[in-house]
Amino acid sequence: MFSKILIANRGEIAVRIIRACRELGVRTVAVYSEADKNALHAELADEAICIGPAKASDSYLNVQQILSAAIVTKAEAIHPGFGFLSENSRFASMCEECNIVFIGPKSKTIDDMGNKINARRLMIEANVPVIPGSAGAVADVEEALTIAEEIGYPVMLKAAAGGGGKGIRKVLAKEELPQHFSSAQQEAKAAFGNDDMYIEKIVYPARHIEVQILGDSFGNIIHLGERDCSLQRNNQKVLEESPSVVISEEKRQEIGMAAVRAAQAVSYQNAGTIEFLMDESGSFYFMEMNTRIQVEHPITEMVTGVDLVKKQLEIASGEELGLKQEDIVLTGHAIECRINAENPAFNFAPSPGKIHNLLLPSGGMGLRVDSAMYSGYTIPPYYDSMIAKVIVHGDNRFEALMKMQRALSELVTDGVVTNAEFQLDLISHPKVIAGDYSTAFLQEEFLPNWTPEV
Repeated sequence: MFSKILIANRGEIAVRIIRACRELGVRTVAVYSEADKNALHAELADEAICIGPAKASDSYLNVQQILSAAIVTKAEAIHPGFGFLSENSRFASMCEECNIVFIGPKSKTIDDMGNKINARRLMIEANVPVIPGSAGAVADVEEALTIAEEIGYPVMLKAAAGGGGKGIRKVLAKEELPQHFSSAQQEAKAAFGNDDMYIEKIVYPARHIEVQILGDSFGNIIHLGERDCSLQRNNQKVLEESPSVVISEEKRQEIGMAAVRAAQAVSYQNAGTIEFLMDESGSFYFMEMNTRIQVEHPITEMVTGVDLVKKQLEIASGEELGLKQEDIVLTGHAIECRINAENPAFNFAPSPGKIHNLLLPSGGMGLRVDSAMYSGYTIPPYYDSMIAKVIVHGDNRFEALMKMQRALSELVTDGVVTNAEFQLDLISHPKVIAGDYSTAFLQEEFLPNWTPEV
């Protein structure tokens, strides 16, 4: 095991990694921007180094500064968390060149799966079902129109280098395609420096099902069940649960082994997630692979009892996985709600500011809050608005739902508006309680009929 690692991230995921390291006896180095001088991750780590101004491009995305901090502090490895540099193959490659272990997959794997067009090709070769669509990059609007006509509307335009909901457009009819193609291409170019686009048939209505996998350097790869991430707003996940109510044990094995084949196709090492769409008939199709730890990883930890962050560290340090597929048994039900500093009453506008009084829900079995908040902390306006994750586990889904309702009603963040009430209303909706929802539910059915408190 490493003696010291650097965490190239901030917020709750940096705190989560620091805590896992402390339990393993690993010393930690936090990096922080000028805006995060008083952030919890900088306070909890054994060492902390300022790497630049508030702007992410000058700090948390500044590869040279982060690598310099690792070298100066003699950190043996870097954990990228999620977001920022976590799926940046150049950064992973530079770590390798500096003899610093990147706690994640190899840079080639990130490249192979980061480009969605290449990933589709690899999955077809690995006998993993993919969504009908273009064979490769679409050259221009004319080609896009031809392919869309062949596979039939509605279709989805997607950026080859996409992620985080950027460079994606739903096209319902032929006349909409030229404008959407242009805007998606421009957004992709600005976000990823790559404007290659491809087209997929829209699977609708659908469930967004993702499978957690772990792989080591000895060729061992297993899956740890699925997460249902179908409750989304603007292609961004809002609430996740595990296991999914629409997945039978037989289907779980089928989709789980498809995820393992996907990981084997790229000799995957460390933690990763294979994302699928499932239609009403139960057919599922590969969407993409996330080559990092996921925001929603705690619900998998809750139902499997496996600490995924510790496993990341163990695998990266050269240890064997130490788990076989038969060791993974899903117990009970887990739900995660993402708490954002945003105002749902005003189109979910960001709501940074100072927290004057904080009460995180606690007490009772099966309740966990991952957060970097504390009373007196000022949430900066420069980064993602997620400030906490409320995670619950129950013996069954109803118990987990009731526990989440209780937890959300206890949360207090005086001074900052959050989406906690929105989440409470969402999880109390009859269709969510019944498990009767798809990726369209939140945007098309819940929000149009929801009246926020002002």
